This record gives sequence, structure tokens and C-alpha cells, in this order.
Amino acid sequence: MFEELKGGIVPMIREISERGDDGRAAVLRGDFDEAAQEKFGEEVVTAFGYDWNRGRQDRTVHPFCINFGPNDVRITTRFDPDWLSPALFGTMHETGHALYEQGVDGRYARTPLSGGTSMGIHESQSRMWENLVGRSRAFWSFYYPRLQGAFPEPLRGVELEAFYRAINAVSPSEIRVEADEVTYNLHILLRFELEVALIEGSLAVPDLPEAWDAKMEEYLGVTPGSAATGVLQDVHWSAGLFGYFPTYTIGNVLSVQFFEEAVKAHPEIPEDIRRGEFSTLLSWLRENIHRHGSRYLPDEVVERVSGRPLDTAPYLRYLRTKFSELYDL
Repeated sequence: MFEELKGGIVPMIREISERGDDGRAAVLRGDFDEAAQEKFGEEVVTAFGYDWNRGRQDRTVHPFCINFGPNDVRITTRFDPDWLSPALFGTMHETGHALYEQGVDGRYARTPLSGGTSMGIHESQSRMWENLVGRSRAFWSFYYPRLQGAFPEPLRGVELEAFYRAINAVSPSEIRVEADEVTYNLHILLRFELEVALIEGSLAVPDLPEAWDAKMEEYLGVTPGSAATGVLQDVHWSAGLFGYFPTYTIGNVLSVQFFEEAVKAHPEIPEDIRRGEFSTLLSWLRENIHRHGSRYLPDEVVERVSGRPLDTAPYLRYLRTKFSELYDL
């Protein structure tokens, strides 16, 4: 999977980088009141289908979703008053996880079948709502006037197309959770390769910071300014979560594979999104993925939904189509 993605993504990053940084993402920086961010995010995820009677939202340093059963599924969000993106897309992302958990058949509660079947399938849900829905032109054709109403000063004079290009700006950076769609999987690849080296014994823990910086330079052309923005930025290794990182990339790949099947079954979904309507997409996900909980193994879910194993081709096609248009590739 990673070899196929490297072959498609690395040349794309080089093409985009040759065009230079045109500053298109600057409009996302400014004075964005936290309370207004929270209110707007709540409006969006309510429309997605998040059930507030069975969940809540709180603040945290590193966003996550946690469930204590299908009737208590909570999300957390990080707010930055000077930067719109973290809370906006973090809230959508965690809601994707929550919708999955809230959609599991209630009969499975307190059994081994309760909850999502794997983190890869889980990430397909969060990345679908964050990226395929939340970063789409169709979504913002409906919600951008509302966002401007919430933040009239920082978004004054910023047209819809400029905003759409801002939220999809490609720029290699230090921090994984803030990475754009094109560069994100290279953050995962370098972590995966370092994990394998650590477990095989070819890399010693004291040498990890140097190895990290070298791979960041190789894959993204970025050298971290410190260990805090480099090797120590994620909680996974210190928590013992080895083998976790690839689930993010699996989720990215499957998000497109599943979304294409949803649209094939319901061609009206893109137009629904343009109207701020998400019930058809959510109903399809509930019927085909959510309600089953852990009844099926991950590979079985993929086969049942799409009729084939995990396939990188739809994802690479999606990235190439979207970003060729955005960057005139």
C-alpha cells in the first residue's frame, strides 16, 4: 500500500512545490472567537447527524473520540483563537468516529461485537466526513455564507473559491495532525518505517530523533525545529501504541473507496451535500458499516461494501483529480 501511495503522491508534491507557496492559506489566520468556532462546529456536526442526547463535546489538547457504549459517545476539540482550521476540521473528524459508534446496533452493547471493527475502518469514517465532505467545494457552497456570518471581520472580502483553496492548500509541515491531504500519508509512512526499524532492532531508541529528522527531510523537505515538533509530537509511542499509525492511511484509502460506493448507490449524495443535507450518506454508512459493529472482520467489511479488497487506485485518483484542478497540474 505504501509503495503504491509513494509512487503517486511524491511526484504530486514535487509538482505542487515547484509552484511555490502562494500564501493561499493565510485567510485561515486571524481573530476567530472560540465561542463562535464552537457554535459553528456544533451546527455542522448536528447536521451530519451527531446525536447530542447520546454524546457531548469538551476541550482537549489532542482531540479524540471516546465511547462508553452506544448511548454515551463523546468528542473533544482543540480551539485556536488565531487559526480556524484545527477546531473546524478536528470537530468534523472526531464526529466521523462518533457517528460510527452511535450507529452500532444497540443489541451489541456490552458484548464483544460492540464498537467499530478496527481503527482502519474507524479512520475511514472520520477522514470521510473531514475531507471528502468537509473539505469539498459542495459543502462550502452551502456553509460558507454561514461561516462568514459567524466571522464577518476575518473573512470580509474572502470569496468562496479563495476559502476553498485555502482549506486545501498543500504545504509540507512538521506536524502530522495539521498536514494537508496530499502530504499527510508521508507523515504516516516515516513513522511506520521507524517503527519497523525499532522492532527489528536496526534502530536504537537514542538514535530515533536523528533518524526522524532525516526522514522528514527526505519525504517532506522539512527539518523539525525541536524534538517537541519532531519525534515527540505524537502520544502513540509513549502510550505503547505501536502499529497504530498505518490505520490513518488505511482510513484515507478506504474513505474514498467507501464514498464512491455510497455515491454509486445514491448518485444524489453530492447534490445533497451542496444543500447541506447529509442523511442519505449517513443512512448508507449506517446500513453498510456502522450497524454491524465488530460483527465482521475489517477485510470482510471492505469486501462486503465494495466487492474487492483495499484498493489505493480510487484514493490516488481522487487526490490527482482534486489537486490538479487546485494547482493546475
